[in-house]
Amino acid sequence: MTPQHQAFLQDLGRHVPAERLVTDPLRTLAYGTDASFYRLVPQVVVLARDEAEVAAVLALAQRHEVAVTLRAAGTSLSGQAVSDSVLVVIGEGWTGIEVLDDGARIRLQPGVIGQHANDALRRFGRKIGPDPASIATARIGGMAANNSSGMCCGTAQNGYHTLAALRVMLADGTVLDTADAASVAAFRRSHLLLLNSLQALAQRIRGNAELLAKVRRKYRLKNTTGYGINALIDFEDPVDMLAHLMIGSEGTLGFISQITYHTVPDHPHKASCLVLFAELEDCCRAVTALKDGGAVDAVELVDRRSILAIQGKKGLPAFLYGEPAPSAAALLIETRGADAAELAARCAAITATLQAYRPAADSGFSTDAAVCETYWAVRKGLFPAVGAQRAVGTTCVIEDVAFPVEKLAEGVLRLTALFDTHGYTEALIFGHALEGNLHFVFAPSFDSPAEVQRYSDFMDEVSLLVAVEFGGSLKAEHGTGRNVAPFVKLEWGDEAYEVMCALKALFDPAGLLNPDVIISRDDQIHLKALKAMPAADSLVDRCIECGFCEPACPSNGLSLTPRQRIVAWRRMQQLRRDGSAPAELAALEADYGWAGLDTCAATGMCATRCPVGINTGDLVKKLRGPSRHAGLADRAESHLGAVLGTARAGLGVLRLAKGVLGAQTTAAVNRTVAKIVPVPVAPVATPGPAASMPQPPKAVAGGAAKAPVVYFSACVNRVFAESPKGGDHLASSAFSLLDKAGFVPVLPPGQDSLCCGQPFDSHGATEAAERALQRTGEALLAASDQGRIPVYLDNAPCSLRLIEAQRAGKLDARLKLHDAVSFLADAVLPKVALTPKAQSLAVHVPCSTSRLGAGAKLVALAKGCATEVTVPDIACCGFAGDKGFTRPELNANSLKRLKPALPEGCGGGVSCSRTCQIGLSSHGGIPYRSIEALLDDCAVPASAS
Repeated sequence: MTPQHQAFLQDLGRHVPAERLVTDPLRTLAYGTDASFYRLVPQVVVLARDEAEVAAVLALAQRHEVAVTLRAAGTSLSGQAVSDSVLVVIGEGWTGIEVLDDGARIRLQPGVIGQHANDALRRFGRKIGPDPASIATARIGGMAANNSSGMCCGTAQNGYHTLAALRVMLADGTVLDTADAASVAAFRRSHLLLLNSLQALAQRIRGNAELLAKVRRKYRLKNTTGYGINALIDFEDPVDMLAHLMIGSEGTLGFISQITYHTVPDHPHKASCLVLFAELEDCCRAVTALKDGGAVDAVELVDRRSILAIQGKKGLPAFLYGEPAPSAAALLIETRGADAAELAARCAAITATLQAYRPAADSGFSTDAAVCETYWAVRKGLFPAVGAQRAVGTTCVIEDVAFPVEKLAEGVLRLTALFDTHGYTEALIFGHALEGNLHFVFAPSFDSPAEVQRYSDFMDEVSLLVAVEFGGSLKAEHGTGRNVAPFVKLEWGDEAYEVMCALKALFDPAGLLNPDVIISRDDQIHLKALKAMPAADSLVDRCIECGFCEPACPSNGLSLTPRQRIVAWRRMQQLRRDGSAPAELAALEADYGWAGLDTCAATGMCATRCPVGINTGDLVKKLRGPSRHAGLADRAESHLGAVLGTARAGLGVLRLAKGVLGAQTTAAVNRTVAKIVPVPVAPVATPGPAASMPQPPKAVAGGAAKAPVVYFSACVNRVFAESPKGGDHLASSAFSLLDKAGFVPVLPPGQDSLCCGQPFDSHGATEAAERALQRTGEALLAASDQGRIPVYLDNAPCSLRLIEAQRAGKLDARLKLHDAVSFLADAVLPKVALTPKAQSLAVHVPCSTSRLGAGAKLVALAKGCATEVTVPDIACCGFAGDKGFTRPELNANSLKRLKPALPEGCGGGVSCSRTCQIGLSSHGGIPYRSIEALLDDCAVPASAS
């Protein structure tokens, strides 16, 4: 660390707690990673929580002359969110959402994930305008700072055009809130010179007819190259100019601490279709016609190589599989309507327009939300999915350019020719065709000067082609960053570039805000600090560090995320191979145990968000290795009934202690003891012991025979009671509910000693896990009459374990295994009538239920039992089997967002995993119960309704 940074850090320690000032090699490497192809490791990372802390950072940066970069989710692609100086991370503490004017506007803090803003607006039939493919991960601050647009918003609905108000902190620490008249008035007095300078720059453009025409022409296209100097001519008031200049400024002019957007309609009636063309020229001419027709809301072009890249995805029309024609291309089209009639008319108009351009095949428009979601999910994941197919050791580069739409076909052909000329034959093209906006992805290797020179030559030619010959945009929506900073002047010319340099000097005279981004004196900056992607493990080598996994990770904010675990492991493997930095390697290894391995839930939720399905938990399990207590695991598996009996006895003692000391005091004592001796930490809401398994109802009632269903009670439900006080059993509610639907449970032989093996597997005791699995499979096969009778699995994680084992051929294929949620939704719900008895209900979809694809069914079941249902975006609660007892900090970290996400008056919650319910009840402040108990309370036989 440099002396300046050491002095900066020492002074900053008086303003920011030490635990949020990061300097160790592991976490600086981890936090310093973004989705771009640049790698810079910051000397100091500041996990800032409020404006006062950011103000302190900026003031001390000026005093000590150290550069500062602010970042949010790190999904940016052009190197604008990395730093080798001070990196300020904006996330926790910046997640405020305020819906205004019945959804017409929304006020957001910069740490809000884009999708969460849309979730808050859904009930108003509105959404924010920007819709980048990364919206489920990207945060509002980064989206605003990069002027993100996306697949459907075009230019009219991007951040610039939907901006209502802005709160921004300048480099000198001054805060301007354009929604606050007093703030604006004070700013006009304190920063009169700055505002006058903006007006002078505006007049400079307006007084130059050629430059004025160029600015207007270039912003008819999507354009994020350089600063948004259209703000200087779109507005008369310099305060409005300033606010709009901040959009797309990539943290180089100031820090956006709050933004208010005008929202846009989110029509409930939507339809999508896929259309294949044998000839690219026909495809592009169809795009022009569709744009002129005005009936489409989004049109995505996918070239031939992209078609080949998505062929491993399920749910696509049959004509997209197989070998496409040499010049083939496809369009993904979406249209919307205020009602079904308008939607049908628009679909018909689009279909008629397309027929003139000789489509080879089309899927027809689908209004099925699941089908449409599949189409668009494939498109959103195309960049990471393509990147995952690159050769190990190469780097994934994505650039996005915009051509005038009438020159789209020629632009695609010329780009493809450049790929071939420079030997990037793996490259492919896709993008937002209506705007002439194309993304191209390729995989250069930066492992030698010759390869870097090849990349440099290619970028030079691309820049001349797009910016000069076609008059297009080198950066349409991903931001200038470091990669296009050397080409801003080429695209804009001397006059416009001088205006941009003047803006940078006006707002950041010391040049300390995100240097070398947008404006750089180094014409080689795009060729420096290129990210190496060395082989680490075949389980994760396909990762391109996009960060899509991070919101689903329960250890995000506690230790490392899946992306960060992979980044650190790559670096460690590289250092082990080349031996170049033994001290750094030792430091990484020392911290990786807890941060990388111990605090990973290993539930696989990262795989559900990863476009290529990378399960970082698999790597973690591999690195953890086999259990050191295999012998103990073997004995536990052989005497499972006695082990569970001991656990129930322990819960009885816990219940007694709570009765004497109270729940909170008992929990505090437990935590204190756990620091001294390795005993489990029982969360506050840990229930008492379960009662004995109840007897199933009789098979015949009132002369009507009932259908048998094998009921497998997971060991966790045989240990923990359904209610907090204990003394009952989940099966009591389940049996009652099944009885109402005309089913009679059949218990497998030796039920008390059966286990799916999940507890053993999660601890690396593979042999014990496999024996437990086989014994359970044999018992279920016997109870089900060799697979004739369906099997009901009453705990979501156990369901996933058994169903995946059967898919892998480890259990008899004749078994009809059903997770509880799917059986209840498909077999029980049609035979009962539900009467809602809860006013407001929270639903938690366990990670295992998500991986089984039954999350929507769980929510639908809950909606039949309550007038209002809320589903907080908590992909994994972090309880992760027994980690809620052994690593309680993981569960607490994941659920710290639960209480704020619950609506006022929410009296309870529901889930389908017993341990999840314990953690949720402990941290949510409301009781969570099983879906069986909830449905049993609300259900009567359909014949009785």
